[in-house]
Amino acid sequence: MTPRPGSLCSQTARRKLLAMFLALVLGTSIVLYAYPGAGGPATYAAYLYTRPRPTESRRKKPLPQHQQQQQQPPRTEPRRASVETPAGSRPGTQSSAVAASVAGPARSGEDAEPESEIPAGERRCLPQAIIIGVKKGGTRALLEFLRLHPDVRAAGSEPHFFDRNYQRGYDWYRSLMPPSLKGQLTMEKTPSYFVTREAPARIRAMADGNTKLLVVVRDPVTRAISDYTQTQSKRLGLPAFEELSFRNVSAGIVETHWNALRIGLYAEHLQRWLHYFSRKQFLFVSGERLVTDPATEVAHAQHFLGLRPLISEENFSFNTTKGFPCFKKAESQGQLHCLGKSKGRQHPNIKPEALSRLREFFQPFNRKFYQMVGHDFGWD
Repeated sequence: MTPRPGSLCSQTARRKLLAMFLALVLGTSIVLYAYPGAGGPATYAAYLYTRPRPTESRRKKPLPQHQQQQQQPPRTEPRRASVETPAGSRPGTQSSAVAASVAGPARSGEDAEPESEIPAGERRCLPQAIIIGVKKGGTRALLEFLRLHPDVRAAGSEPHFFDRNYQRGYDWYRSLMPPSLKGQLTMEKTPSYFVTREAPARIRAMADGNTKLLVVVRDPVTRAISDYTQTQSKRLGLPAFEELSFRNVSAGIVETHWNALRIGLYAEHLQRWLHYFSRKQFLFVSGERLVTDPATEVAHAQHFLGLRPLISEENFSFNTTKGFPCFKKAESQGQLHCLGKSKGRQHPNIKPEALSRLREFFQPFNRKFYQMVGHDFGWD
């Protein structure tokens, strides 16, 4: 049996307090009227007042220390829900090691944050849609553009629940989501999910495979350079891009184990996801067009998510300095917001022969990816 994360949405604190109060009143009434000896509540109250109190001689004496140690109950580990391979998943086998790695999280982990008081009518929900990739593809831009929509409620930071924090449990995960009203869509983005082996089975187990998945893809070579540029800004003395890209620079042998290049093997990663989700549950967004024509890409996303088509060209304005579109909400009276300083970094100059060899390497993988998703992104 596939475990469930409980309700996708939490109860408000006010409803919980009301339920506790009603249970207390009902329980007290039952005890008063069902107390043996008849007489009703008055007799029971008299009994409570006149019943003998335990004296020192009647109290149980403490056991000697050596007997206390013998009678201590054995320690038990916190109970953990298990996850079986989803019955509705596509044919395929799963090793015991992988099966163990997708074991369902506890319903209410010890690390779960207590739910704060939220306005009446609102509640926290597990996400119905997730931006699962890819790193340096444009995931932050897509999330911020979709947050312009009044029916979208999204977590600001990346939860990394299905790759790093799965043991914390669904209650912890839900606590990271913003409160939402009925009819609003809750979503989050963590780009590393797309390349995490355990993520597909774990996300499927959350809502029986009904979660909508968005993937922002970009030319694998350009994406790798952007990835390298970000790392270079944080680590001094990083070797040149060409040195990391090739096992043998003169021979042009590509280093496929370098993560910046391996992320770009989109077909390989997608194949793993298609064992758990149907193709129609994915939307593949062009990272290039998200920059040059954000309104069109966001329109596709609104349709895919079942949202009203409220975001249009009027919400965007291209920033020539950053080379990236800025955006505004309809009610902001023209006030533009741009993404952070980390967006639009200047890329280093890469040797043309290295770029040519990398594009040649990625070409068959790109074409396979085009066939799988039914769209040519024009990277070759």
